[in-house]
Order: sequence, then C-alpha cells, then structure tokens
Amino acid sequence: MQLKLDKTNYTIAKFHPDFPVPTWFQTEASQFKSITYTDEECSIILPTERLDTAEAQSTESDWFLLKIEGILDFSLTGILSKIATPLAEKEISIFAVSTYNTDYILMKQADLDRAITTLTTAGHQITE
Repeated sequence: MQLKLDKTNYTIAKFHPDFPVPTWFQTEASQFKSITYTDEECSIILPTERLDTAEAQSTESDWFLLKIEGILDFSLTGILSKIATPLAEKEISIFAVSTYNTDYILMKQADLDRAITTLTTAGHQITE
C-alpha cells in the first residue's frame, strides 16, 4: 500500500459542540484540515501553527500524518487494519480520519521513526 508522509506538526482540538465553523478554519489552505461535529463535541485538526485554540476545551499536539494514496472504493475492506495492526503490535497509537476518497492516519511525532520502520517492514511504501 502506498502512503504519503506529511511531517507537518498537527494539533487535534476539542471545542464545544455548538462552536461555529471559525473563519480561520474556512480560510486555511493547508494540505490537510478536518472539522467534525457530533452532539458531544466539535473536533478540529489543523497544522499547529495555524490552529487558534483560544476557545478549545482541550488540545493534543505533536501529530504527523500519513495519507493512503489513491481513491479507496467503499467496497474495499481491511485497509485501515493493514496499517493499524502492525502499529498496534509495536504499541504505536493512531488517530484515523476517513473522508469520502481516502483515509488519513495521524501518529505522534515521537513515534515517527518507529512508525516508518514498522510500516515499511510490513510492506507499505512511504513517500514524502
């Protein structure tokens, strides 16, 4: 499986569930950004330097990103498992985000080298 590495330092922030989509999110042009609403929270992921956390209830920073290359058909199964399983065996935690086209996996910057080694040993190709 082909994975694209993004070493940008990302932060995941939790906001109140009625937090409006902020202007700074709408105008952000980073390669990856995510906003998700549930009845319990609003979660925003952005590059750390671009995220305004003034109103955040909590934040978790120092994440890097792997993108699964290509558009994934909804009928495909086990894609995340093929990535998550070898990482879990090495006790590397992930934060997965799926979109219509593909999946993204965030991991802590401190695990970058171990994650790359683990995934390449498992047969995945990683490009920058």
